[in-house]
Amino acid sequence: MPFGLLKYGLSKDYPFEKDADLPAPTALKRRYDVVIIGGGGHGVATAYYLAKYHGITDVAVLEKGYLGGGNTARNTAVIRSNYLTPEGVKFYSASVKLYEALSNEFDFNIMYSQRGQLTLAHTDATVRAFRQRAEVNKHFGGQTELIDPADIAKLVPTLNLNPANLPVLAGLWHKDGATARHDAVAWGYAKGATQRGAELHQLTEVTGVHVKSGRVTGVDTNRGPIEAGVVIQAVAGHSAPMARKAGFELPLVAYPLQAMVTLPVKPFLTPLVSSSALHCYVQQTSRGEIVIGGGSDPYPLYNSRASLPLKESLLSSAVEMFPFLSEMRLLRQWAGITDMTTDYSPIMGLSPVENYYIDAGWGTWGFKATPICGKTMAELVASGGKVPELIKPFELSRFDRFKQVNEMGATAASH
Repeated sequence: MPFGLLKYGLSKDYPFEKDADLPAPTALKRRYDVVIIGGGGHGVATAYYLAKYHGITDVAVLEKGYLGGGNTARNTAVIRSNYLTPEGVKFYSASVKLYEALSNEFDFNIMYSQRGQLTLAHTDATVRAFRQRAEVNKHFGGQTELIDPADIAKLVPTLNLNPANLPVLAGLWHKDGATARHDAVAWGYAKGATQRGAELHQLTEVTGVHVKSGRVTGVDTNRGPIEAGVVIQAVAGHSAPMARKAGFELPLVAYPLQAMVTLPVKPFLTPLVSSSALHCYVQQTSRGEIVIGGGSDPYPLYNSRASLPLKESLLSSAVEMFPFLSEMRLLRQWAGITDMTTDYSPIMGLSPVENYYIDAGWGTWGFKATPICGKTMAELVASGGKVPELIKPFELSRFDRFKQVNEMGATAASH
């Protein structure tokens, strides 16, 4: 088998997909049926599902930077569904199922790797909360259970079970937890959408939104105005300012979120491990790098800069969990902008402006929700504004109806 692969790799005759690249840039048309603001994972996924499953191809995805260059490129690529509420678990479980088949659907390897997520409990109260989460997850089809320290030691032999004098009492083991290559996900969706007729326009910034008689009619861009029948906003951390351009407010506050990665070492860690008390998580990539992340910065800011205080805090917590990491060399550090709601759940669906739809409020990244967001937002457009049942709990109107979907504390970080 290895010799066969080597022969295949060195052969000049093996099948090569000539249209593997995205189409060359084109001129903007003056009108589209659908304009999607934001060329990250959610934006191109929506365009893909519109084109493939609903036959809607007169679509323009407008990205002020480059494909997947915002929060899609600034996350730690975690995929999971171990949330607190039935609404959250059902939604994210549907996304996990889509992720599992995504490489086959694209005929493009997104490097999906189901490795599990382990969240550590250090207090009796956390153990009780984890037991409830495990039952909610199992009820809606997830693979989540509470395990004891002995099982944790077998699962992660290198873990310090008494970090910062906070003994590990139990762990929430989420077998469905996975990772995927974030840029591959964005490129797979973009490639599938553009091959079916949708257009991706990079370096195209939306500077204004046209609203007439309560209905969206188009957008202004740095390349000129565009008329549109439907506009979808999927701009992550910049959701609140973009909504203001359309004339309404979103209950969002933006915070920087930082992470970092070390130089690669020999594999020693399969699952993602996080601590509910230290607010830190650690995972090892397929290349051997150690990814370290945690909660958002404690103050609002529209800036994707990294800072020394957060670095020191995260690294000290990571070393408490895995003491030998103190000898590791840091390779790079990055940050993105998170858009947080008061109930730590997203805002999806209708807005106060007719035919202007929202995909926002993803907090510490919506990467894990990329497939299901694209699928449900496409269904929303194709149905003429009928909100899919799966995302009804996340409507903007829930804040007026006091029907929040409280996911605060759904992981060891902020979201």
